[in-house]
Amino acid sequence: MSDQRTTSDVLERGRRLDRRIPSFLLRSPISRVGYAWGTAVGWIWGGLWSTGPVERRGGLWIFRGMPSWTFNRGGVCVGGCFLTGDAMPSEAVLRHERVHKAQWLRYGFLMPVLYFFAGRDPLRNRFEIEAGLQDGNYLPRRP
Repeated sequence: MSDQRTTSDVLERGRRLDRRIPSFLLRSPISRVGYAWGTAVGWIWGGLWSTGPVERRGGLWIFRGMPSWTFNRGGVCVGGCFLTGDAMPSEAVLRHERVHKAQWLRYGFLMPVLYFFAGRDPLRNRFEIEAGLQDGNYLPRRP
């Protein structure tokens, strides 16, 4: 129960913060430029380090075979790119990453800054909570 309250509190705090961001920066032509920039960065980073296949699945460019030091945790979404290791990402992980892609579309250039300030603990990071902690393999799947 306290975990639910904590995640609800984190999400509510994020909504309050969003209300302070000028609306012309959110889900706008400006944020789309930021998303395009993020996707370009993802393509460059993935192109430099990916040793596996590059494929398009579910609206994401997936770069596999990335060395583990080039991304955090199980992978990273940068714009419309998912950069990950050798394993084929599951549908649940891709569902999680598609939410991150939508976050990039909403926040654009602000996404890396907002994510940084949300913190490294996925259980307290509003972006990870919104994307689904179970789908992102941060919590065990419930039957």
